[in-house]
Amino acid sequence: MIVDHDTLRAFGTAVYRTLGMDDDTAALVADSLVQADLWGHPSHGVMRLFWYAVRLESGAMSPTAAPEISGKGALLTMDGRDGVGQRVAKTAMTEAIRAAKDHGIGAVAVRNSGHFGTAMYYTRMAAAEGCIGFLTANASPAMAPWGGLDKRLGTNPWSWAAPAGRYPPFMLDIANTAVARGKLYNAKARGEPIPEGWAMDADGRPTTDAAAGIAGTILPMAGHKGYAIAMMVDMVSGVLSGSAFGTGVTGPYVPEGRSGAGHLALAIDIEASRPLAAFEADMETLIDELKSSRPAPDAPGIFYPGELEAASDARLRETGIDLPQSVVDDLRQNAARIGISCPI
Repeated sequence: MIVDHDTLRAFGTAVYRTLGMDDDTAALVADSLVQADLWGHPSHGVMRLFWYAVRLESGAMSPTAAPEISGKGALLTMDGRDGVGQRVAKTAMTEAIRAAKDHGIGAVAVRNSGHFGTAMYYTRMAAAEGCIGFLTANASPAMAPWGGLDKRLGTNPWSWAAPAGRYPPFMLDIANTAVARGKLYNAKARGEPIPEGWAMDADGRPTTDAAAGIAGTILPMAGHKGYAIAMMVDMVSGVLSGSAFGTGVTGPYVPEGRSGAGHLALAIDIEASRPLAAFEADMETLIDELKSSRPAPDAPGIFYPGELEAASDARLRETGIDLPQSVVDDLRQNAARIGISCPI
């Protein structure tokens, strides 16, 4: 079903307001989900709308908790107090940017947060302020350690963003697994197989069945390298901040249990190193050089990180977002359950 992005955003905001969020927080969470769909990442889109809702209903996530900031100077600590991950992450990046403008670099170590959607939703905030942004998050176990079969590490995503002059911002947002776990849920929702190399079943056998992959483990990207980077992200997200780590993190896929997710938000003020205009001019040159390469046979084009998302955003704002019927059914059923109208 094709649905207008504004309709989805208004519906998501109404859901979260009904469940106790203030207007700004409800709008933020809804926008983070719709923006993921607009970027062409439905694994983090409105299919997750009621995943957050049931955690609000169970009390696992507080709709009203405000983050608490401590420390001074370039390095701060933030306690999310089991609040809404999107609110915590936005506050952390805002504080990191503020510190960067004062000190050239700013970092916020975050504990007791929750799932916040797509990481580049927040790093692009830094790019818009003339900064380089970096954000990490640990996640609930999805990956086995290299050589093992049991889930011990999360997908543990990380993101960088930077301004790119006349081009849309450079934005990198990746998990350390072969794919984000949400892509398996999206394939399951669409009744589609997953490619080989994405996941193993519970017995350690390669699988193309999304449900078996969800029950098993997701494979790391680049073999042992992805596993090692995932551990690094857990260190700076969970261990550094004093939050949960490893098997102690609870994901948004289950209705109960404190999340314990931790983050590290970092901003670098480009002007503290060199003029912003010169940086942006060199980013343009770098992108132009990449695009000047001879294309590989049958390649759709040469793209830099963030370019495809910018093109998808522009296109889907005009055409609407295509939702699987299973997601539409879920939105309708849960809207009826909490007593609000579903416009879809």
